[in-house]
Amino acid sequence: MGGQPMFILNEDSQRTEGEDAQTSNIAAGKAISEAVRTTLGPRGMDKMLVSDSGDVVITNDGATILDEMEIEHPAAQMIVEVAETQEEEVGDGTTTASVLAGELLKQAEDLLDDDVHPTTIVEGYHEAAQLAQESIDADVDEETLLSVAESSMTGKGTGDVNAAGLAETVVEAVQHVDTDAGVVRDNITVRTQTGASSSATELVEGVIVDEEPGHENMPRSVDDAAIAVLDNDIDLKESSIDAEYNITEVDQLDQAIEAEETELRGYVDKIEDVGAKVVFATGDIADRAKAFLAKRGILAFESVGDDDAKSIASATGGSRAGSVDDLEADDLGEADEVRVEKFDDDDVAFIEGGAAADAVTVFARGGTDHVTDELERALTDALDVVTAALDQGGVVPGAGAAEIAIAAHIRDEAASIEGRKQLAVEAFADAVDVLPRTLAANTGMDPIDALVDLRSEFDSEGRAGIISEGQTGIIGDPVEYGVLDPAAVKEEAVESATEASTMIVRIDDVISAE
Repeated sequence: MGGQPMFILNEDSQRTEGEDAQTSNIAAGKAISEAVRTTLGPRGMDKMLVSDSGDVVITNDGATILDEMEIEHPAAQMIVEVAETQEEEVGDGTTTASVLAGELLKQAEDLLDDDVHPTTIVEGYHEAAQLAQESIDADVDEETLLSVAESSMTGKGTGDVNAAGLAETVVEAVQHVDTDAGVVRDNITVRTQTGASSSATELVEGVIVDEEPGHENMPRSVDDAAIAVLDNDIDLKESSIDAEYNITEVDQLDQAIEAEETELRGYVDKIEDVGAKVVFATGDIADRAKAFLAKRGILAFESVGDDDAKSIASATGGSRAGSVDDLEADDLGEADEVRVEKFDDDDVAFIEGGAAADAVTVFARGGTDHVTDELERALTDALDVVTAALDQGGVVPGAGAAEIAIAAHIRDEAASIEGRKQLAVEAFADAVDVLPRTLAANTGMDPIDALVDLRSEFDSEGRAGIISEGQTGIIGDPVEYGVLDPAAVKEEAVESATEASTMIVRIDDVISAE
């Protein structure tokens, strides 16, 4: 062998091993957790995110913050993925999951310093996570749904309207699309429009699209509307051959014009004959065709986006026809009313009632783009959590009460676990405590004193949380104050935070290419 060195890695590769690798990864994960910790709860702070191009986003939504940040460290990216998973699965609790993952890493770091093996930590964390899931006991009814929606939006940007008012709109929307097979979340859309206060937000039983009538003489409102959705132009057919016509007399020009008008009138006749009163075309509509449609009292829209066309057809029970020639009466959708309203300089089309009532739109209003953007995020989160509460196992007390109960249950069971794994299980319980401690700190309370009082109240009353009141907070029963969270949010947060933290803890070698 001759004692010659053997090079396995590229000479430009960098390698970090053992304790250095663990320390680096844990520090990166904790840094991401700290970035969103102050946004947790109803008194959480906002973050201003400024892009390279100068675009500004002001929010306290954890998913938005982490999505806007440019994360490069692979371990930190794992915490971002925790938030993404939480958002995809239940639509809320991204900050909760991220903060919990960061605290689990912090506790693991202390265990590693005490020479607890990473495998023991991982086994203990997974056992503690199972105990946490066992302690989550949930229930649901309409009153609790309202509380869930309100809790989800409290502390987020809702403009000049309180969360309670918006909660009624959210619950009504979700109940409208609740079927025997579950909530059809895709049938709820949030549509924003600036130019009014947030209190003007309303629920529309139907679909809303940014479209204006193709002709000024078309009706702006049609009742009992039969709706055609066309995936083509309403225009003269183009010749398949490259031909040139030489017109030498006025009569020939008149004949050509008459032929074109006959073709366009034929399209309009076909639309009228099948019974359509409203037309949404993804292509262009010839000016003369628009005029003919207007004379027949038919409301038509052109250059409709593909997504909007799909939504309109689905909501009204219609089918998208490839052309006017292909259009049949069976393709038509139905709505009680199609109307066009003007907001500032924008025309907006409302398709309401009838088959369209299977879909609903939360029409969110706000004075500025920043207000409507944050209101849209708050409403979307609320819709997701109410859906989760209905579809995925009910609700649990919020305000940190569920976490206090989880931590207490884990500590009770930890006594029966032998060996060093017990240390990891107890560390998991300590990590869960970070959530009520953070809520207390963000509310203006002393986090240590609040945690002691929470445990005492839980031991005596069986339930205790941080209730925001005035400029600070108090210890109370969240159920009495209507502060509730979907059980699915807690379950998913525990699961995803545990998976991410244990994955990071097990890494003892980082090899990166230059």
